[in-house]
Amino acid sequence: MPDSEDRVVSATRVISANAETIFELIADPSRQPSWDGNNNLASAAAGQRVRRVGDVFKTVLTNGAVRENHVVEFIEASKIAWCPAEPRKQPPGHLWRWELNEINNTLTRVTHTYDWTALNDETRLDRARATTAEMLRESIDRLALLAQSGG
Repeated sequence: MPDSEDRVVSATRVISANAETIFELIADPSRQPSWDGNNNLASAAAGQRVRRVGDVFKTVLTNGAVRENHVVEFIEASKIAWCPAEPRKQPPGHLWRWELNEINNTLTRVTHTYDWTALNDETRLDRARATTAEMLRESIDRLALLAQSGG
């Protein structure tokens, strides 16, 4: 693997909605499939709203696999990050992060990051490399449509 390989991909855009509205769409896993730009999430049960570091929420991927997502960063209406893992296993080292910086009551700068610097599962490297800034931007764009329409 080349030493110069960039293992952090991100995208940023300003959304015409307040941070609380946007954050609610991210922190409620049952809403995530509606804005997933990777087209990787099929569903997530209701009632899993993330509240703190240490929470774990489950999602079902489009291929039917279940993921337990371990929340590792959390600041209400500002930052959330999780590390996905197969059920009852430790996360293999990749992280999804959302950062919201409210500009004013109607504008929020949103940054979506995929960080696989610590990924230690060789079978996941091709998929990690295939995750692009454009895919992350697609998630932000879909999130924007939902947030701007009132969620």
